[in-house]
Amino acid sequence: MRILVMGGTRFIGVYLTQLLVQQGHDVVLFNRGNKPAPVESVQTIQGDRKDIAQLKAALAGEKFDAIFDNNGRELSDTQPLVELFGDTVQHFVYVSSAGVYQKSDEMPHVEGDAVDPNSRHKGKFATEDYLVAQKVPFTSVRPVYIYGPQNYNDVEAWFFDRLVRDRPLPIPGSGMALTQMGHVADLAAAMAAVLGNQKAIGQIYNISGEKAVSFDGLARACAIAVGKDPASLQLVHYDPKAFDFGKKKAFPMRVQHFFTDIHKAKTELGWSPQFDLIGGLKDSFTNDFVASGRAQAAADFSLDEQILAAS
Repeated sequence: MRILVMGGTRFIGVYLTQLLVQQGHDVVLFNRGNKPAPVESVQTIQGDRKDIAQLKAALAGEKFDAIFDNNGRELSDTQPLVELFGDTVQHFVYVSSAGVYQKSDEMPHVEGDAVDPNSRHKGKFATEDYLVAQKVPFTSVRPVYIYGPQNYNDVEAWFFDRLVRDRPLPIPGSGMALTQMGHVADLAAAMAAVLGNQKAIGQIYNISGEKAVSFDGLARACAIAVGKDPASLQLVHYDPKAFDFGKKKAFPMRVQHFFTDIHKAKTELGWSPQFDLIGGLKDSFTNDFVASGRAQAAADFSLDEQILAAS
């Protein structure tokens, strides 16, 4: 298949592009050209998707069997692609987010759960609705927290930064809030399993790891990944409502139970995660955190110090 990947040079796109090429597909990337393609043989069309006129001019006359929209955040990001290819593309795969779900007392989230109209991810749900309304043959995937090598969001690295420096870990609340992590390679495998799967047309799939983990449990898993004794950790619990951090984040995750049921994806896609949590964290620590030199780089712990001083 001839496949357009929006982005393709960062995190999810790197893993997905490599996998699609391995499977024999003709992959074309659309991005601003700021980073090299993850596979030398793939064609790259340069442009800024936020510049709609530029995007349409760059892609005019192109034909694709499938499109992976990895980095669309708002409806306005995806709409031009649908206007160009909605009537001809065989499969449109959209990366949404489990962040669209409305906070609930009943967990885990399943694909039919209510969404939060005020979520910062509301643009993703609006895009899903639009794809349905336009009768585009689409599939949407909703990851929870994605981790792994090349992660540009401080998720696991937040823990690694503190662990390698033997610092206390300020954990909001009791530390017992349950969250969920999914390795980026497993997400890419799920997205590839969607491709051309008729069962997946018009469907939404939660994609993440097998199990939920508490904040304290994640800290201990990260400790094991970096070679520390989890029993030696200094976990400092605090009330996040007692602090005003402005726009800065003192902790990388939402302070609530936040995890999903991935049964539908496993059943309908023939997919299952290959990384367990500790194995995935070891992969990220060794092949990214250490390999990139971040273990020796300067780190800002000013918010930590503010919390620790009050504790």
